[in-house]
Amino acid sequence: MFFSLGFILTLGAYAAAAPSRFVSRTGVTTLSSTDISAFAPFTQFARAAYCPSSKIQGWQCGQACDALPGFQPTLTGGDGSGTQLFFVGFWPTESAVVVAHQGTNPTKLKADLTDLNVDKGKLDNTLFPGVPSGVEVHGGFSDEHKKTATQILTEVKKLMAQHSATKVILVGHSLGGALAEIECMFMKLNLPAGTSIKGVTYGTPRVGNAAWANFFDSQVPDFTRVNNKHDLVPIVPGRFLGFVHPSGEVHVNEDGTAVQCPGQDDSKDSQCSDSTVPTILSGKVADHLGPYPGGISIGSAACI
Repeated sequence: MFFSLGFILTLGAYAAAAPSRFVSRTGVTTLSSTDISAFAPFTQFARAAYCPSSKIQGWQCGQACDALPGFQPTLTGGDGSGTQLFFVGFWPTESAVVVAHQGTNPTKLKADLTDLNVDKGKLDNTLFPGVPSGVEVHGGFSDEHKKTATQILTEVKKLMAQHSATKVILVGHSLGGALAEIECMFMKLNLPAGTSIKGVTYGTPRVGNAAWANFFDSQVPDFTRVNNKHDLVPIVPGRFLGFVHPSGEVHVNEDGTAVQCPGQDDSKDSQCSDSTVPTILSGKVADHLGPYPGGISIGSAACI
């Protein structure tokens, strides 16, 4: 299942059309250099998710692992083909459990984005108890998440008990960002009340419908999706297909500054993705790689 340039064009050519019922407010907030630098550890986790499991197990994946000394990986999985790579571990610096998912490799213009099926479907009630009936998500993303959901949840619970941790951080880039977004909700609904859920994703495609975005905002307020310059992936699948981003966009500008964008899909502010990349034709595949905050690029080629 590959993410072809032709298919992206099909999905995104009318990405700005047919507005949905989503929450949107005007007015961006410029982030300080301190705010921007604070993303670097999460970016390194997302970068590390592209590295082979053999390198993650000993936390010897090069620059990404070196930037996060002391992290303790306890579970790795996936094969990078039929199932995306992932890892789970404990981060003593934040006293938190971290889950990271591999994403798309745009340098080859194909990756396991599993978005050939753009149909939306309901979430599995056994995995997502209590989700409102109107919530729908991308079928391919949901199917990919199901492959590892139970295994990852078991490991997260074990580490929380072992370290008396109450914080879980989900990270990922591209498809990995979509999986991390879904997993934020999954963890919120399956972990003890009072567990802090934090999501930080990069170059993430739209995951679900307006009901998903609204429910997500109500359940996972500590969520940031970082978009880089003219990256085209965040504007697909198109809004004309009924897909809507949750709140939390941070957009990295051409000059390296970054802004916090209001609302869900912000199409009014010129510094946010929907205006910067109104259609796929105005997007740049290379920007999907980064560099993200901290000057960090993400993808298989960045696993050095």
